[in-house]
Amino acid sequence: MSASRLTRRIVATVLASGALVAAAALPAAADGHHRVGRGGGLSHLADLGRHHDGGRDHDRGRDHDRGRDHDRRSPIVIGDVRHDGFGRDNRSNRALNSEWVEVKNVGRHPVNLRGYTLSDRDGNTYRFRNLRLDGRSSVKVHTGRGFDNRHDVYQDRRRQVWDERDTATLRNDNGRVLDQTSWGRGRDHR
Repeated sequence: MSASRLTRRIVATVLASGALVAAAALPAAADGHHRVGRGGGLSHLADLGRHHDGGRDHDRGRDHDRGRDHDRRSPIVIGDVRHDGFGRDNRSNRALNSEWVEVKNVGRHPVNLRGYTLSDRDGNTYRFRNLRLDGRSSVKVHTGRGFDNRHDVYQDRRRQVWDERDTATLRNDNGRVLDQTSWGRGRDHR
C-alpha cells in the first residue's frame, strides 16, 4: 500500500471518529440542559433560568449548586426549587404548598416515575406513585396536602421540608442518584 493511500485511510478514519463524537454530543447540547459542578463552573449548556423565592428572584447559577453525584444520561432532573414557603414556619396548607421542587423530563420520551424518590438532607422522602411524566414536561412536588394531577403532586405533610439551606436529591426506582441540587449559604458541595 502506498504512503498516500495509507494517509487517506488514516485521515478518513479520524474524520469519521470526529463525526461520531460530534453526533453523540449533539443530543446533550440540543436538550439545552446544563449542570453547575463543585467549583461552580458550568459542565454542560445552560438552563440557568431564574426561580421565584418568597418575593425575590434568584439567579440559579449563584444560589443553587448542581451536585456531581448524578446520572448525566437520565432525562429526569430537578428543575426549579421554592423553599421555606412564606419565609416563616407557617404550617397552613397554603404555606406548605407554596414550597415545592420541580422534577423535569428534559428528554423527548415519557417516563413513569413510579418508585422514584425525592429527599432532603434530613432524610424526609417523597416516593412517586404511578405518574407518567411526558417528554419535555415537569411536575411540582408540593409539601402540603392536595389532589395529585399531571402537573402537581402533594407529599401530604403537615410541616415544612425544604429549609433555607438544604439539598434535594432525586433517585430512580433502583436508588441511583439522578440529580441533586443544593441551595443556601454555607451549603456543602457533595
